[in-house]
Amino acid sequence: MTSLPEIWSYLSEEPLLWLTATLVAYVIGDAAFRASHGNPVVNPVLVAMTILAVVLWGTSTPYQTYFEGAQFVHFLLGPATVALAGPLYSNLHHVRRTLIPMLGALVVGSVTAIATALWIAQALGVEGAQLASIAPKSTTAPVAIGISEQLGGLPTLTAALVILTGIIGAVIVTPLMNALRIRDWRARGFAVGVSAHGIGTARAFQVNETAGAFAGIGMGLNALLTALIAPYVLSLFL
Repeated sequence: MTSLPEIWSYLSEEPLLWLTATLVAYVIGDAAFRASHGNPVVNPVLVAMTILAVVLWGTSTPYQTYFEGAQFVHFLLGPATVALAGPLYSNLHHVRRTLIPMLGALVVGSVTAIATALWIAQALGVEGAQLASIAPKSTTAPVAIGISEQLGGLPTLTAALVILTGIIGAVIVTPLMNALRIRDWRARGFAVGVSAHGIGTARAFQVNETAGAFAGIGMGLNALLTALIAPYVLSLFL
């Protein structure tokens, strides 16, 4: 009779296993989020990531093995990023009216996100490839990984930092904006899109449709600007 470890060893090498595990983990995370009545702390991505981390650790599965199975989800990040053109086009009339303030917020937000992260990391003794990996952490994953590779960083580390940044942004955005008494949904959405990319944008859509649309715009524009300025900002810290 085949032993349980042998069965697991066979199944763990099958790509479909980890794709299925990823989808199931997210379904559980989404169910937990709904059960909590939309509590931002119970973020679906955070719950799914925790579940997968425990499974990978408990089964001693290398990340590379997991990624080979779940890379189809990673592939879909590209089309999802391109689809951000939709919210931009739909809200073009709003963008025209607020173009100057948006551009100002974009430049300040993008530069601040890069510079503060690098400054804090450098103060803690981070340098070299690890420092370069931090620079694009506020952009969406496909763009951040590409920027990290261009800067000589570690794409895997960048991907982890991108997820962490997005989760933190999604959790604190609503209470922070309420505390600051920012009522304009356009400003709230744009701010979270610039600082917390896709995960923050998903949270913005859960709160308000206009906020979600402007978060998508901020996310797309920040990805473009970060790709242009990250090498120059990083050079100031090397």
